[in-house]
Amino acid sequence: FSKASTHSSFHISISNFISMGSSIQTPIVFFLWLAMATTLALGQGTRVGFYSKSCPRAESIVQSTVRTHFQSDATVAPGLLRMHFHDCFVQGCDASILISGPSTEKTAGPNLLVRGYEVIDDAKAQLEIACPGIVSCADILALAARDSVVLTSGANWAVPTGRRDGRVSLASDASNLPGFRDPINVQKQKFADKGLTPQDLVTLVGGHTIGTSACQFLSYRLYNFNSSVAVDPAIDPAFLPQLKALCPQNGDGAKRVGLDNGSPNRFDTSFFTNLRNGRGMLESDQMLWTDASTRTFVQRFSGLLGLSFNVEFGKSMVKMSNIGVKTGTNGEIRKLCSAIN
Repeated sequence: FSKASTHSSFHISISNFISMGSSIQTPIVFFLWLAMATTLALGQGTRVGFYSKSCPRAESIVQSTVRTHFQSDATVAPGLLRMHFHDCFVQGCDASILISGPSTEKTAGPNLLVRGYEVIDDAKAQLEIACPGIVSCADILALAARDSVVLTSGANWAVPTGRRDGRVSLASDASNLPGFRDPINVQKQKFADKGLTPQDLVTLVGGHTIGTSACQFLSYRLYNFNSSVAVDPAIDPAFLPQLKALCPQNGDGAKRVGLDNGSPNRFDTSFFTNLRNGRGMLESDQMLWTDASTRTFVQRFSGLLGLSFNVEFGKSMVKMSNIGVKTGTNGEIRKLCSAIN
């Protein structure tokens, strides 16, 4: 989710609840998860099924729109996931990242390579025909992010809705987004400031299991790490030749490389296995393994201690999607996602 990951990086019916590909659905897990999600949702003023009466087809319209765009360009999936993350970390989950204009969040450095806006605009246009003035852009983005995970073989989960759209979007507010060179303590503090735990940090960064980054964001690890060593010692020496072949010294800094080596298009746990093996692409990602407080969760997600990444990702996404939400009479329902009313 760092600003380095250009394309980095949710749809469920009550009858399907947590469907994890080929894994077994566990009633106990479901009820624990549902209780957690409901508590969070009610605490923030959002709830699952918010549009069930006012716009019954809202979620299906978003889902079909995301699917259509995904079928012609699979990179929109990690793009939408990353967009939702960047939206929630600035001004809360209020679609402020979607507003166009000079000095808006969209123009901030960390957001310059964010993509997928056309998917949100398409879904909004269809929803304005079906249910004029009902569905917020903030909810469309939250739903589209979930649907993107599902399309890349990740889990379904229920997305609480009822957010309203913000009226403020300032590039200066995006300066504190988590970055690809942030020390682990800075990463943890930025997440803690949003009410998220170290486990949420590891879980949400696991969204890098899909998407790509650019060589300019990792080449320094290969050739000019610091004044003492040229190569980041956290990199597996056996992996170094492959990385250097992908990103040659003085090569094209804009060249794209998968954030999850060997599985960049599938939402799975191989990202954590790569971290365990010293094969994380971004320095901030690899730090999750080198730091003792986050390593435990990497171990669990990579299959060593049996924590389900799919289930935990849904939980952490529900928490994140309730950061600073505007509900009730706060904010507005935009007619166009790119402009305040």
